[in-house]
Amino acid sequence: MQLLQQTIEKIHGVNQEMMVIAQERVDALSKPPKSLGKLEALAIQLSGITGELFPNIDKKALIVMAGDHGVCDEGVTTNPQSVTVFQTLSFPKGVTGVCALAKITDAKIVTVDIGVKEDLPTDAGVINKKVKYGTNNMAKGPAMTREEAIKSIEVGIEIATNEINKGIQLLGTGEMGIGNTTPSAAILSVIHNCDPLEVTGFGAGVGDGGIEYKADVIRKAIALNKPNAQDPIDILSKVGGLEIGGMTGVFLAAAANRIPVVVDGFISTIAALLAYKLEPKVKDYLIASHASEEPGAKIAAQILDLEPMLQMNMRLGEGSGAALAFPILDAACSMMKNMATLEESMQLLNP
Repeated sequence: MQLLQQTIEKIHGVNQEMMVIAQERVDALSKPPKSLGKLEALAIQLSGITGELFPNIDKKALIVMAGDHGVCDEGVTTNPQSVTVFQTLSFPKGVTGVCALAKITDAKIVTVDIGVKEDLPTDAGVINKKVKYGTNNMAKGPAMTREEAIKSIEVGIEIATNEINKGIQLLGTGEMGIGNTTPSAAILSVIHNCDPLEVTGFGAGVGDGGIEYKADVIRKAIALNKPNAQDPIDILSKVGGLEIGGMTGVFLAAAANRIPVVVDGFISTIAALLAYKLEPKVKDYLIASHASEEPGAKIAAQILDLEPMLQMNMRLGEGSGAALAFPILDAACSMMKNMATLEESMQLLNP
């Protein structure tokens, strides 16, 4: 709990003065006003986060948290949990969807076992930070203890801080965990105070009972565990997931270290929402990548007042949307650094 509290206390607002300066430069660039749309807003946000007029985000990393879920015992998904192990071991080999997209910007993939059901080989290239062997079945009781929930967040803080200390300038969040749209929908249902059916979707493959059955499992889990809607850690412990806690920690660490962090899809957005509930100033450091196909993703983004930059009909997870957004952030930085203002253009033409 000490690391979590220390991290939260380090989070301050972005550099408003630099954002004003960045806005002035963007407005002075040799183009019609607002003609580069969201690129302009992204460039200004990056300047506010980093405190630099010309931000450098060349060194990028995607942190992929992997964990299993006891609620799979309820038949909420058609996919076996063995897929979690298979995919987690595939990330270091560079052959998953997010790995393919990360190659575009030479982004580093950091794979973390925070709660996979099985022990992974020690030479697999996966960082072992296992809090426990998957969550408990939230339909039968709390997914984890409060102490385990805090530990999962602190694992995320540790991993992200370590990458930042190595020189990483831009972070993205990813996850791997069969069944994790179920706890994500449960968390959102509690925070949004809505019926689970409103925020429950297909996921990677809904079970034979369909979406209504999946929502009913969530409904029963919430009724049984009674998570406190005003306590993000209680929500995470009662109906959450270990990889969700890990990503929550990544968001907190990024904000504490003034590093921009890209939110992936539904599960990642739920983790961002938990981080925001722990410290609202986290929001200023978040950059939404894409609009996930999961119904709860749009609602979570609206609560955070985040507008995803991409509409690609994606729902893979892994951090794939974040990786796809990285080149757009590079473009925003290039605009600031390499595009001339009208005054600079005149000087070049009339030296």
